[in-house]
Amino acid sequence: MAVRKPEGLAQMRGLATQLPNQLRDGFTSASELDAALPRTARRVVVVGMGGSAIAADLLRSVTEPEVDVALDVARGPTLPRSVGNASVAILASYSGSTWETLAAYDEAGRRGATRVVLTSGGALAQRAHDDHVPHLQLPPGLPPRAAVGYMIGGLLGLLDPFFPESNDERLHRAADRVESVQAEFSSERGAPARMARTIGARTPQIYADVSLAALARRWSTQIEENAKRLAHFDQFPEVFHNAIVGWDALPAADARRWAVVILEWAGQSPSIAPGIAYLETLLKRRRVAVVRQAFDADEKLEALLTGVSFGDHVSLALAEAADADPYPIHAITRLKRAVERR
Repeated sequence: MAVRKPEGLAQMRGLATQLPNQLRDGFTSASELDAALPRTARRVVVVGMGGSAIAADLLRSVTEPEVDVALDVARGPTLPRSVGNASVAILASYSGSTWETLAAYDEAGRRGATRVVLTSGGALAQRAHDDHVPHLQLPPGLPPRAAVGYMIGGLLGLLDPFFPESNDERLHRAADRVESVQAEFSSERGAPARMARTIGARTPQIYADVSLAALARRWSTQIEENAKRLAHFDQFPEVFHNAIVGWDALPAADARRWAVVILEWAGQSPSIAPGIAYLETLLKRRRVAVVRQAFDADEKLEALLTGVSFGDHVSLALAEAADADPYPIHAITRLKRAVERR
């Protein structure tokens, strides 16, 4: 008798394969939105939580070396003190009901910041409508973490005028590349599924160069929400200044509990290569499972987006292996209800 798979598995896999179209649609919609962002702005802060914030983390690694405007990410209701009438505040909440983002929306208004809203609806959309704040409408009915493509494309479209050249062709090339690997990524014989089998029941530590640090975070949170298990992330070269000590002291009996996944791409700093080689040797001596995954891309945006897709499919393969339904997130729902009762 065939084992029945969790109901949400096929649904989440289908959503994962929509990433390329989400990227294109988000960018196009944002480019057509008359957000009237002041071109003199030198600071943009994106406020969001969870899946609504990770898009800004990913995009920041692209904007930092390419544009003069500083892109910051605020995870919480409190804005940095420096945010004022010369700043742009982009309030991102897929549901439109995230209380932290709603509080930051009001605070940004009091400070006179230029505001833009990314949401599918809820109270945030209503406030934007009432205040005549530009609103990038996101398609409703998705788990926020499965709308990351709309968020990334939307943010890139909003910030596009700050770049020396338009990102239109760049975004579409990257989306085409991601689309071309979906069949392989979603296959039970594909590289993500093979990596998931290597990780097995171990707790994964996701490491990446600072240029892909946000990608390591995305992998970690996707494993936590989709596969319903803990995961951790960190970045090179920071790992060489602290975590290496813990790995060096790891008792042999604990080695089987851990797996280290190292994310790489051609544009990362070559100075970290000797440290990674040393760490890999150390981990293997301690009998810790090590997986190195390089993304075949010369351009950072393509590497990031390919990595997002790869990691999403790894998390879903881990969920399938554990017979976990990746769709519901009951723990977060229970937390919200408990907080509301206080």
